[in-house]
Amino acid sequence: MKKYILIPFLSLLMLFNTGCDDYLDVNNNVDAPDYVEDYLYLSGIIQSYQDISFDLMNAILPMTSMWTTTNGYGFADHFWRKGAASSDSGQLIWRTIYWGQGMNLENMINQAIAAGHWRLAGIGYAIKAHSWDVLAKVYAEAPLKQVFDTERTRFDYDSQADIYEAVRGWAKEAIKYLEMDDPTVYGTKLTDNDWIYKGDAAKWKRFAYGVIVRNLASLSNKKDFATKYADELIAAANNALVSSADDAMVQVAGGSGSVLFSGYNNAWGTQRGNLGSTFFQNDYMVQLMTGTIPKYGENGRRLKQDPVLNPYYQYELLEQQIITDTLINEAGHYDPRVAVKLSTASDPEYLYIDNADSVKAHQYYGGRTNTTRANPGGIATTPQLYGRIEAVKNSTTGNPNDGIGRWIFRDNAPYVLMTSAEIKFCLAEAYWKKGDKANAYKAFKEAVKNDLDFTVKPLYPGTKGIIGGGDKITASLYNSLANQYYAGPYVEGLGENNLTLSHIMLQKYVALYPWGGIEAWTDLRKYHYDIVYSGEYPSKGNGWDDIRLIDTKRDEDPTKVFKGFFLGASRDIEFRNAAFNIDNDGSPCYRIRPRYNSEYMWNIESLEKLKPISGMAPNYQCSIPWFAYPGEVPAN
Repeated sequence: MKKYILIPFLSLLMLFNTGCDDYLDVNNNVDAPDYVEDYLYLSGIIQSYQDISFDLMNAILPMTSMWTTTNGYGFADHFWRKGAASSDSGQLIWRTIYWGQGMNLENMINQAIAAGHWRLAGIGYAIKAHSWDVLAKVYAEAPLKQVFDTERTRFDYDSQADIYEAVRGWAKEAIKYLEMDDPTVYGTKLTDNDWIYKGDAAKWKRFAYGVIVRNLASLSNKKDFATKYADELIAAANNALVSSADDAMVQVAGGSGSVLFSGYNNAWGTQRGNLGSTFFQNDYMVQLMTGTIPKYGENGRRLKQDPVLNPYYQYELLEQQIITDTLINEAGHYDPRVAVKLSTASDPEYLYIDNADSVKAHQYYGGRTNTTRANPGGIATTPQLYGRIEAVKNSTTGNPNDGIGRWIFRDNAPYVLMTSAEIKFCLAEAYWKKGDKANAYKAFKEAVKNDLDFTVKPLYPGTKGIIGGGDKITASLYNSLANQYYAGPYVEGLGENNLTLSHIMLQKYVALYPWGGIEAWTDLRKYHYDIVYSGEYPSKGNGWDDIRLIDTKRDEDPTKVFKGFFLGASRDIEFRNAAFNIDNDGSPCYRIRPRYNSEYMWNIESLEKLKPISGMAPNYQCSIPWFAYPGEVPAN
């Protein structure tokens, strides 16, 4: 997990290599060749996407209130703990795009074009567009135009707007090459090295269109979105991922303890031990997916039932739940995704995984803040992500254990990059912003259906009577309940007239859990975390103050998008009212700082020039990115 390569300064290594020709002919060194065939780059480039998992779990998921963590890096509290600098925590995406892929990807694309390998060139451009879109959303400004200039030792930062334009340009280049007639006989060169689509040009083209959709969707709260970006998004979405069969997932071989290198297993599986007992689901995810978002009184405290009718739900609930409700015995009211996406300590021996009544009765708990495992009800402990209270044990430790894991927290589970459901939710939001409610509702229903289909694909049911890991529902039962849910009051039965922006964005939030945390964080930031402010964007004294508390919209506010969501420093809200770190100057986090071991050691002069907040300022992580401004970035 720990990697200490300097990032934008790969160019220095290139300079060194070009100076070696006088005394070493590397072309004759079979152990360290200076040239490889283009297709041989592909496998390593794709597998490098596993690094996103580490930045998700350590930094991004806790900031989105999808997960809670006790790791102490500080991101869960929305600030950058300086002691985390040497760990690369939150900075592995930077490393992956600049170094792990970096010149390897450039070489693959350039060599493929020179050789007339159009399909491989298109795949390369699609990957490049996707990777830089991720980079720009996490870090905002970054070196782009000068980054592979071998004459430089310092690199200027380009604006997020420029990077966004480049992303869409690369995606269109991908589409161009993937549509070209390619007479190349690849044999197994693509099928053996493409861990996503096995060289399928049609699917890669849909993926490239999906990158355009994602990129433009982050601009949906800009003043000119409906007139400048929406139509392009809609056109791209109609050519992007269609169904769950198009979902972009990096296949992982797994093998648990039998493999030579543990990295052959998924980073979130039990064998590698990265999740351990440090990461847990947040209670907001539980509330959202069980229909138990509480009602808060004027004093910000939850209203307790009197009398308490159910010890599991002790508090009055918000009248309008967005995803589901507690009427689990009525057909269509129960969302079976909760039995797969979230963990539960119920049914520890997997005895009732095919019994609908038992599965519906599972109880779910989450950490009451982004930094603690304790549940706000105080009646249970949040289980670890594999579904037990006890410490994680993998399949090599003997029973009872967590086996190889469950769902996408499994040794041989794929890494998810993009789904058709996500694209359809972006489409629904775009139609909504254009005022086309009929098409918004149509796309919304397709999106939910696609996520129901996606969720069951990595399902890995446990074995009855054995505490050995796995999911606590069978695929056949899930599919039956999924069909009922789709036909029920929260999807088909919702009706076009009842559709709100909250339905679109919160169903998308559920669909992104947890693999798509970057896009979920992007959505939260573009709607400014539902902060109460006047004008075009929040600022100190207009959303937060010297006490370092945030004014967050109450759920009764019709303009609040993310119902039930409250930042960890929300004024007066029970369990959500701990002041942000003093370095934030009151603000929540809007970006992650670039990699310490390159930028803060070697590129300080460029960091100092960043606006409106300097990259060297204690609160640089609070600098609002371009995509979240309704207009352009202010000069100061």
